[in-house]
Amino acid sequence: MPRTAWRGALRTPTGAIAAASLLLLLVVAVLGPVVAGSAASTFDTAAARQGSSAAHWFGTDALGRDVLARVVVATRLSLGLALLATLIGVVGGVLLGILPVVLPTRPARAVKAAVDLAVAFPGLLVALSLAVVFGLGARGAVLAIGLAGVPQFARLTETLAAGVATADWVWAARLAGVSRSRLLLRHVLPNIAEPLVINATIGAGGALLAFAGLSFLGLGVQPPGYDWGRLLFEGLNRIYDAPVVALAPGLAVVGAGIAFSLFGETAAQVVGLRTTSTGRRPRVAPPEPVVAAAQPAGGEADVVLAVEDLQVTFPGAGGGSLPVEGVSLVVREREIVGVVGESGSGKSLMALAVAGLLPPQAQLAAGKVEFLGHDIRTMDDRTRRSLLGTSLAMVFQDPMSSLNPALRVGRQLAEVAEVHRGASRSQASADAVARLAEVQIAAPARRATQYPHEFSGGMRQRAMIAMGLVATPRLLIADEPTTALDVTVQRQVLALLRRVRDDHGAAILLISHDLAVVAELCERVVVMYAGTVVEEGTVRDVLARPAHPYTRALLDSVPDMDTAREQPLRTIPGRPPDPASKPAGCPFAPRCPRAQDTCAEQRPVLVPQISTRAACWFPHTDERLAQVPVEATSA
Repeated sequence: MPRTAWRGALRTPTGAIAAASLLLLLVVAVLGPVVAGSAASTFDTAAARQGSSAAHWFGTDALGRDVLARVVVATRLSLGLALLATLIGVVGGVLLGILPVVLPTRPARAVKAAVDLAVAFPGLLVALSLAVVFGLGARGAVLAIGLAGVPQFARLTETLAAGVATADWVWAARLAGVSRSRLLLRHVLPNIAEPLVINATIGAGGALLAFAGLSFLGLGVQPPGYDWGRLLFEGLNRIYDAPVVALAPGLAVVGAGIAFSLFGETAAQVVGLRTTSTGRRPRVAPPEPVVAAAQPAGGEADVVLAVEDLQVTFPGAGGGSLPVEGVSLVVREREIVGVVGESGSGKSLMALAVAGLLPPQAQLAAGKVEFLGHDIRTMDDRTRRSLLGTSLAMVFQDPMSSLNPALRVGRQLAEVAEVHRGASRSQASADAVARLAEVQIAAPARRATQYPHEFSGGMRQRAMIAMGLVATPRLLIADEPTTALDVTVQRQVLALLRRVRDDHGAAILLISHDLAVVAELCERVVVMYAGTVVEEGTVRDVLARPAHPYTRALLDSVPDMDTAREQPLRTIPGRPPDPASKPAGCPFAPRCPRAQDTCAEQRPVLVPQISTRAACWFPHTDERLAQVPVEATSA
């Protein structure tokens, strides 16, 4: 963690006050028993039960011992017990909170239910009950307060981890074959460090207060030992004639709690955004065996991906929803296939199903999902991770959310080489720099040491492509790779994808809603609507002579140089059907101007038309030039 980050944070008012307060507490805890130990333990019956005086600022107790000295001496025990209880709560909560990310669906739900049930009980009530169970004394109080804090930290960790676990960079790491333990330690936990740090420091203040409460009630530290809570209890009987006796321990508890809270705010500014992998690198496990690519028989040796009747279901009330239904497609070597359709048409979900990245609650069914001749549905996790991690790469829609913000870009690229090739840290780092240079990122060695937020949008997208090239994939799935990029950068990214195909021989499955992008880059195109394929064919045929009304409507909604400025842009009326209640017939029928009774009653299937294959009962048969310029590339 850079020293400059800490220096900058400590120069702020909050950081300065927090540093000074904690330093003061540390000094008092270390030197207090040495400096004030004698005054805290010396009996002076002549000075017993005195109020504030020049000799005793906060008065004396029943045996004439100085109250302020006793508060100073009690600092070490009070802070030590509170920090120990906080450590138990944080460690236990984090371990319990990340279990749902690691466990299968049913055990994960059981853990969540147990945490929810535990959180429903007030923490102080739980601590009191556990203190009685564990028995009187400091040990029982530590266990009681620590275990009472576990559910809160578990709920926080579970919520934060669930949000991070669905991020694109975690999916990319999963696709790269990163193990679950490494996924948690390097990709999940660093990105939830900030709120955990804040809550841990606040929890330390809370534990301090809870300890004072238990000791005040006689359940914590027992005589002859004493902490701040025990001193509060001793001063209770004198609250009316000498309230200053109880003031010193009360101020100590409040001041320490504020100091921990301020430190949490300061540390969060540094830890949350600067967490990196430091220290000794763990031993690299031997690379998992890469599955040899068996070639399909029957004259289809060039097939990279073959999908038949793919369905993705999300169970729920009323039968659940079916966002992807009956999708079939084939991608061959060195081929660029485009998948187009409106948002919600199932394009990205279909790609996630192929990559094995579906959410845990999703159910996959298909006649065939073969990648390089292997059916990924029947593989065990280890073999599937090995095959997909080395031969399939995925570029997600948002490059900022696809890269782990807590790790340097070069470290993320190098991780792929370490996991799959067993490369050393230096070898993997050199490979990462070489890949960044290959995708034309200037000063790749310097850029490899930077974080994703220091990259522009186009550079982040190139870095994602470079990450996919580390393992020399046979198939690259690009999910909306040019979204939110300006025209110049978009063209550079498309040229880079074409160069990936030419230089590495990789096939590309391009998912996009931009027909101009598909026309420029792809050779074949698959049109999806409501989770089904409604038309497919070569780019030139589909865009110049579309047979399906939906494909034609998509083309009509794209403005060209001849579009009248005074006329509103053409749109497709209506909206796609709900995946949970699709019509029995053609899903496009409610929005189709050519729909008839047959369309509402019977589902059409893909059949050859004039130049394409379309699923339509009443397709267009007239010759028609598309409004989108067609620059179909050659294989």
